[in-house]
Amino acid sequence: MARKEILDRIQKYIRPYCVSIGKDFRLKNFDPADTSGLVLDKGEASELLRRGTEWLAEEQDMLYAQDRWSLLLVFQAMDAAGKDGTIKHVMSGVNPQGCQVFSFKQPSSEDLSHDFLWRYTKRLPERGRIGIFNRSYYEEVLVVRVHQEILERQRLPPSFVSKRIWDERLLDIAHFEDYLTRQGVVILKFFLHVSRKEQKKRFMARLDKPDKHWKFSPSDVYERKFWDDYMHAFEEAIRATASEHAPWYVVPADNKWFTRLVVAAAIVEAVEKLDLTYPTVDPEKRKELQTIRAALGREK
Repeated sequence: MARKEILDRIQKYIRPYCVSIGKDFRLKNFDPADTSGLVLDKGEASELLRRGTEWLAEEQDMLYAQDRWSLLLVFQAMDAAGKDGTIKHVMSGVNPQGCQVFSFKQPSSEDLSHDFLWRYTKRLPERGRIGIFNRSYYEEVLVVRVHQEILERQRLPPSFVSKRIWDERLLDIAHFEDYLTRQGVVILKFFLHVSRKEQKKRFMARLDKPDKHWKFSPSDVYERKFWDDYMHAFEEAIRATASEHAPWYVVPADNKWFTRLVVAAAIVEAVEKLDLTYPTVDPEKRKELQTIRAALGREK
């Protein structure tokens, strides 16, 4: 199958989940169990994903060699939505030298002594590299919004902790992403949209398998009490920060094979648009390389 035909198919499957204008976004319009009418067995899904990851590996090699663009992949989701597995499978063929993965946990005392974006800006990808944020600066308008007692630990001047703080932070994030885009950072944001029912199913599976117990935390179940609050926070975040240069992908996450295909397709499409090529050398450099080759050829 020609690449153009593959790209056409890719666009068909990712277009329904891409949000680049947030004004009228409503989370209720996205079904966590959707597969866009695609019916595949496990083997077919694995083969499609393999082809996608191979393509991504080729593009990443040129991204690294060209050293002009960087790619920032932001993953947000409720617990058990499959962030870790998606990152593992989609990025399986990428050269580790050109990829950096950061998982942001609770902020340190040093983090809390700075602005809310500080610890994330330190981890932005260098030119030529892919940076993956497993959770990100969006936590500051998600978990902090749901559990507003966390704001107290951030030691903001009281006058700045107003009813407008979430709108202000979302505006700051939108401006931050606009700035990064103008520095050559391609930003893709993925919300892995899992249903509450499917999350419960996955939690039960972890509890039933001893080798999965390490992945389970009582806090995961506690957070389910705030499901509606989180859905509202996600909706507000996507609505305020979706843009052409930093789109959100609201990816159905009840079927892991489809989640991974959509994420891989979105990344491939984004890097393909960059029209990447390997750097060319000037005539003087080419002549120098030919001289070196000749010298090596004469060695015994």
